[in-house]
Amino acid sequence: MPENSLRLALTGDSILMRRLNSRTDPVVQPLFDLIRGADIGFTNLEVLPNDHRGDPAQESGGSHFAAPSWVVDELVEAGFHLFAAATNHALDYSISGLLAAIETLEDRGVAFAGVGRNLERARMPVYHTHPKATVAMLSCASTFAKGQQAGAQTADLPGRPGLNPLRYDTVHEITAEQMATLRQMADQLGLEKQRQARIQLGFGFPPDDPAIFPLGEMNFREASRTALRTSARKKDVDGIIRWLHETKPVSDLSLVSVHAHEQGTNAQGETDKEVPAEFLPVFCRRMIDEGADLVVGHGPHLLRGMEIYKGRPIFYSLGNFIGQNELVARLPSDSYERFRVDPNTTPVLAYRQRTDHDRKGFPSDSRFWESVVPICRFEGNRLAGIDIHPVSLGLGEAAHSRGRPRLAEGRHAQDILGRFATLSASFGTELDIRDGIAKVILPGGRSA
Repeated sequence: MPENSLRLALTGDSILMRRLNSRTDPVVQPLFDLIRGADIGFTNLEVLPNDHRGDPAQESGGSHFAAPSWVVDELVEAGFHLFAAATNHALDYSISGLLAAIETLEDRGVAFAGVGRNLERARMPVYHTHPKATVAMLSCASTFAKGQQAGAQTADLPGRPGLNPLRYDTVHEITAEQMATLRQMADQLGLEKQRQARIQLGFGFPPDDPAIFPLGEMNFREASRTALRTSARKKDVDGIIRWLHETKPVSDLSLVSVHAHEQGTNAQGETDKEVPAEFLPVFCRRMIDEGADLVVGHGPHLLRGMEIYKGRPIFYSLGNFIGQNELVARLPSDSYERFRVDPNTTPVLAYRQRTDHDRKGFPSDSRFWESVVPICRFEGNRLAGIDIHPVSLGLGEAAHSRGRPRLAEGRHAQDILGRFATLSASFGTELDIRDGIAKVILPGGRSA
């Protein structure tokens, strides 16, 4: 291997609530030795390491993911250097909880990005320097509740702490007949009159596109057939690109992390969790066009395919890496109300009721318990090879044991890699699967 060859290990969502024992547990140690053997490790920090400090928000990312501050130490020991922090759980404990998590990360001196005390701080890149190379990372999220995005500061007021947003617009395309019915309903229910009144009062604005008919929070447009169309907002894309350009003169490689649950439609026209929403491939390719060397996606908690675009890798979702969401130690009252669980129920038993004793939710679908760890090799800033390692999170074990990642073996490894190969084939990516590892066929037929 050339001396200037840099090995970068990538993972998806790390939902860590208990000690990893990454150096002593024989089940997980081989995987973490592999990660530690790389020069730089990246993970998505899906929890708030705030020791449950802060104010529980009514709107959470599904569960309130507060965690002990020492989970950061566990992940550092496990081989990680770059932490993406823009996720739909970043404001689970409101601004106060986010600031507590930021303090934890700052006190430990780890390289994190995607959240900040104002919009510019949330957008800013972070750098990790290895003797072989300096890697810059930007982190953004398209999935979050309204108001969780960071706000810009002005000349006379500070900005709002929050996450780096990648907002997108959704348009529902419907037929002429459907549009006529929708307009009739809006008129008869008084909804269109209310919309016009808001515009007249200065609290609303007509859509920029006159072809759009807005109804509540939804936008409709007439088309030949029904379809769901999404597009990233230019303001956010431009804001992210501004800081991406900043990284180019002062780093060797630039990584863009995007946390996105949004899903698209498959070849059969059906909504499919394994397919990224329409705006995501457009955004990811734009990042490569603007200078990113790789884009790493996560969010839906299961695998999506990967693409080699202009010689650069785009991973649309690496799925779960550590999945201990059933081990949250404390839950606020809003969680009990949302799950429809008696508030006197303790947290673990509340999760058991939520999943109907593993008959629904994450424990009922093996895809949430399978992942991959790509190790990308760069020579200078040229992608020289990608090895894909299959990972199992131990579905079938007790709740306190599953969720710990380990290298998959045998038939299970082949099945995970085969599924990832199928997902990636839709993006024109080929994998060479041998001996429990997949190598990506790079342009020109290389699978180095």
